[in-house]
Amino acid sequence: MTKALEGVRILDFTHVQSGPTCTQLLAWFGADVIKVERPGVGDITRGQLQDIPNVDSLYFTMLNHNKRSITLDTKNPKGKEVLTELIKKCDVLVENFGPGVLDRMGFPWEKIQSINPKMIVASIKGFGPGPYEDCKVYENVAQCTGGAASTTGFRDGLPLVTGAQIGDSGTGLHLALGIVTALYQRTHSGKGQRVTAAMQDGVLNLARVKLRDQQRLAHGPLKEYSQFGEGIPFGDAVPRAGNDSGGGQPGRILKCKGWETDPNAYIYFITQAPVWEKICDVIGEPTWKTDPNYSKPAVRLPRLNEIFGRIEQWTMTKTKFEAMEILNKDDIPCGPILSMKEIAEDQSLRATGTVVEVDHPTRGKYISVGNPIKLSDSPSDVQRSPLLGEHTDEILRSVLGFSDHQVADIHKSGALDPPQKQAAE
Repeated sequence: MTKALEGVRILDFTHVQSGPTCTQLLAWFGADVIKVERPGVGDITRGQLQDIPNVDSLYFTMLNHNKRSITLDTKNPKGKEVLTELIKKCDVLVENFGPGVLDRMGFPWEKIQSINPKMIVASIKGFGPGPYEDCKVYENVAQCTGGAASTTGFRDGLPLVTGAQIGDSGTGLHLALGIVTALYQRTHSGKGQRVTAAMQDGVLNLARVKLRDQQRLAHGPLKEYSQFGEGIPFGDAVPRAGNDSGGGQPGRILKCKGWETDPNAYIYFITQAPVWEKICDVIGEPTWKTDPNYSKPAVRLPRLNEIFGRIEQWTMTKTKFEAMEILNKDDIPCGPILSMKEIAEDQSLRATGTVVEVDHPTRGKYISVGNPIKLSDSPSDVQRSPLLGEHTDEILRSVLGFSDHQVADIHKSGALDPPQKQAAE
C-alpha cells in the first residue's frame, strides 16, 4: 500500500521541537525527510535532557522518527555545492532558524528559486511581520504572546502556561498543513512558494475561543464563567477561568475516590443541559429536576458552586474510571484526568498506534507518540530516529548520484566533518 506522501522529498533544516514536529509528521506519511545536521554536533536536542550518557536523548528521538541524517558544513565551499545539489533534488526545504539565518548561509529565497523553481520553502518564525518579528521565541514565550497564558489559570492567580506544547508542536502541525497545501497547489501551478507559520499566530489559532469571548464581553458578562455566578464583576479583558468549560456548558474538575494520595484521582464533569435530569438521578437529587431553583440552566448559574459541590460528593465515592463508566451510560460528558503513566500503559492507545514502542541501536526500546492522524489507505509506521550522519554517504550516492570518487573528494574537503580547531602557536 502506497503511503500518502511517497515520492515527496524534504530537505530538513529544522532543530529542537517546532520544525522537527512538522517534518516528522510528513515522514510518517511517507515523505523522504533528509535531516541536515552540523558535523560532530547535530541537532542540539541530541544532547539535551539526556537520561543515558552518550546516547541520543528522548527529546531528539521522539521528534525525529522516519528521517535520514546527513552531516554537512554549509560554510565549507564543497558543502555549499552539496547543498545546492540537494535543493535541486528536493521538493520542500523546511527551516526554523532565527530571522535571516538562511540568507546569511548564502541561500535566500531568490537563490533557492533560481536553483529549483518548484521548491517550496517552509519556515517557522516566532512572530509575523511587525514590531517583534526579529525577536527570538520559545514555547512559553509563544504561549504568552498568543493569548493562551493570560486566559489559563485561576482568576486570583498568576497566568499559567500549559504542559501541552501548543507553541512548538502546535505550530509544527500548522506548518505541515501549509506544506501539503502548497504541494497540492504546485500540481496546478508548477511553481514553488514560501510557507510561513508564526508561533504567536499558531497559539492564537488554538486559543480562538478566548478571542471569541473577548468580543462577547463587550456585550455583557460571560455567564458560563464561574465568576458570573459568584457575582464578581468582569474587567475589560477575558479573565482566567480555572477549569470552567470553554464551550458554554459549565464544567469542573472534581475529586474522585483516592484523591488524598493520588494527584490524578480527578474527573472532568460537564453539567450539560440535555442530560441534567440524568445527572440529578445519578447523584441522588431527583427533586432538582423540577425545583425552580435548579431545573433550568439560567437559574443554575448562581448555584454552580453548590451544584458541583454536591456532584463532587458523589464522585468522591467512585474511582475516576468507575465514575466514567456510570456517567457514560447516560451520555453525561466527562473524562478522567489521565497521568502520563496511565497513558503510557494504555493498551488501547498501543493498539491504534497512538503510543508505539521503538527499538534504538544505542538506547534500546522506548515508547513514543505515533502518528495522531489516521488515513485508511495510507498506514503509518514509526521507525527509529537516525544516528548523527548515519545516511550521509547513502544520500550522496542514492539521492545526488555522486560517484565513489566524488564522495571521497567531499570527505577530503572537510565538508562532512567537524571544523578542525587550529592549534595555538
